[in-house]
Amino acid sequence: MMSTKTAQTTQKNSNSSKEQTLMKPSASYSLTLRLKIKNVPGMLGKITSLIGDIGGDIGAIDIAGFEKDHIVRDLTVKVRDSEHGDILVQQLKKLENTQIVHVSDRTFLMHLGGKIRVTNKVPLSTRDDLSMAYTPGVARVCMAIHDEPENVYKLTIKRNSVAVVTDGSAVLGLGNIGPEASLPVMEGKAMLFKEFGKIDAFPIALATQDTEEIIQAVKNIAPVFGGINLEDISAPRCFEIETRLKQELDIPVFHDDQHGTAVVVLAALYNALKIVKKDIKKLKIIVTGVGAAGVACSKMIMAAGAKNIIGFDRQGAIYKGRKENMNFMKDWFADHTNPDNFKGTVKDALKGADLFLGLSGPGTIEASDLANMNKDAIVFAMANPTPEVMPEEAQPYVRIMATGRSDYPNQINNVLCFPGIFRGALDCHARDINEEMKLAAAEALAAVISPNELNEDYIIPGVFNPKVAETVAQAVAKAAVKSGVARRERKTLDDGMLGSD
Repeated sequence: MMSTKTAQTTQKNSNSSKEQTLMKPSASYSLTLRLKIKNVPGMLGKITSLIGDIGGDIGAIDIAGFEKDHIVRDLTVKVRDSEHGDILVQQLKKLENTQIVHVSDRTFLMHLGGKIRVTNKVPLSTRDDLSMAYTPGVARVCMAIHDEPENVYKLTIKRNSVAVVTDGSAVLGLGNIGPEASLPVMEGKAMLFKEFGKIDAFPIALATQDTEEIIQAVKNIAPVFGGINLEDISAPRCFEIETRLKQELDIPVFHDDQHGTAVVVLAALYNALKIVKKDIKKLKIIVTGVGAAGVACSKMIMAAGAKNIIGFDRQGAIYKGRKENMNFMKDWFADHTNPDNFKGTVKDALKGADLFLGLSGPGTIEASDLANMNKDAIVFAMANPTPEVMPEEAQPYVRIMATGRSDYPNQINNVLCFPGIFRGALDCHARDINEEMKLAAAEALAAVISPNELNEDYIIPGVFNPKVAETVAQAVAKAAVKSGVARRERKTLDDGMLGSD
């Protein structure tokens, strides 16, 4: 009889092997190989065949130069991960008549020196320019703000700037890696703000994980920014930090890991329900992962009408009266979900369920468990980089499948949400991003897909869809005006000044 430990090890190896088989080469592990190849017939074919046999995905092949009897070529190759790239390089080294001159990791090259920078909007080339941009002319502008504080939105970067604030305690897929190591993620977030929302964002990585110190630090820098985007701060601290900052600041504070995920999930669910023709009020919903995103998604789905949600963490079902591994947000979750006080397993909970929402990690469920869901089941398996269940495995059992990955249909990605939400909030000088604005964002995002476009593999727009940010921004700004948190009047918004700089 196999021991428990041996069985666990065997299962772990099996899962690892399965994951490796299912993983595809990705641009995130992309190499440029400079090869010195002897100029004999068939050599390039041998190289490309070898790369294909190993599982690499060849992109561009360029000639970089010529040497006596040799051609120098640059080959761009996508691989699955670092280990796969090492195997590829080692096999190429063994190939006769081929010499590896250099191997470059394209992802690291992109990050050299950082990915963002600050540039001037106006020229500074004459004495006149200097006297207006700086002393003595700038003094008049300072006093105009001093005398009328609202002028800060007209006369400084505050009107179009967002701080991306983290303590590096919960970086996606990496955990508590600290502020310095989190900077590449925050820089990337700033790039997304600029690319999709035309917003100037700057990374602020704080050298503290103390709740009070974070709150005070953000309050101290708030005069510069029109909004605060909290990022990758661990639960449950993130809930208190956001709540306190929303109470104590008069600019929008938005924890994207919570609310960005929730908005995009709800938008995808709205469209999925149009296909399966089910009422959100009658759904049985199973959530795995009751952290920041899991709680926020559940709250937003409930705000849209859902009544029956059962959540699970590593200890099992969340229910009223549970004592183990609880905190104030899980206590709230227990009080507002699981109406029948279910205490069983995820496998049992999936019986008769309509929606599985995964915000946990790979292997949380078995694909065969999905067979017990209701007809026309919906599965949003959003763990990254490996979902709770892979689409290939889930396909026989579900009607609609979505993940957080870009290499499958229906990618639920926060970039569909936060640039437009902040664009709308900044455009109307909002004091807050409230529930009305988030619900409006979800409805607008869902509406980007027209009825004749909607199908099982297209329930959420692609991240490069040019309509997304503008559509979401307009809906958010109007909801802000309607709910009373906008400083700018409706007429200004209706005059087409959204996003003006």
